Amino acid sequence: MFLVEWFRSLIDEFKFVFVNGNRYQQMITGFVNTLKITFGALLIGILIGIVVAAVRSTYDQSGKALKNHGGIGYPILAFFNAICKVYLAVIRGTPVVVQLMIAYFVIFISIKNGVPIAIFAFGINSGAYVAEIFRGGIMSIDKGQFEAGRSLGLNYVQTMVHIIIPQMFKTVLPTLCNEFIALLKETSVAGYVGVVDLTKAGNAIAGRTYSYFLPLLTVAAIYLIIVLILTNLVARLERRLRNSDH
Repeated sequence: MFLVEWFRSLIDEFKFVFVNGNRYQQMITGFVNTLKITFGALLIGILIGIVVAAVRSTYDQSGKALKNHGGIGYPILAFFNAICKVYLAVIRGTPVVVQLMIAYFVIFISIKNGVPIAIFAFGINSGAYVAEIFRGGIMSIDKGQFEAGRSLGLNYVQTMVHIIIPQMFKTVLPTLCNEFIALLKETSVAGYVGVVDLTKAGNAIAGRTYSYFLPLLTVAAIYLIIVLILTNLVARLERRLRNSDH
């Protein structure tokens, strides 16, 4: 009997919190914005990560040879490598919420839509971590692969694009997927700049209804379900990659 009454009260609270006033639409909007920010930021992070990882790994592997060879190649590479190191140090050494607020209140102060700003800020942040993931993947590729590419008449860029980067992606794909999961959860701070993400929507509903249990529990459950699904996909991907190596 107690369970029946508790279940009825839970249904009544659910109707009051989400159905009345169509407040469930805020949750849907927040969920969509969370996915937009996560996927957009990951795309930017991958693009930045490839460039930064290529510069850093090229400097680590060929910097001494270029320096001994002379010419303008080494100073240019050293300059871009220094920029990449500063970028990594600054982005990885400061909180993402501070970077988000700087992007919204300082850099893009005239833009009122916070979603593209959040995509930019989280993309810049993710790029620093993805770059180190990619750099580790590139450095793990046997140097003979570089030599094989050059022996086929490919220049350094062509060797990276056609031989090294495809192998690198296979190596780092599980780690990259885990970065995606971490990025999904990090976007929960987007509400600091007024973006109606999933967390912000739940908090807004809680503030309007003065019922915090059900809205925040729903937000946590949605994040948990998404993470569990992604974790399962990553585990399957890792098994498939292991099987393909045999």
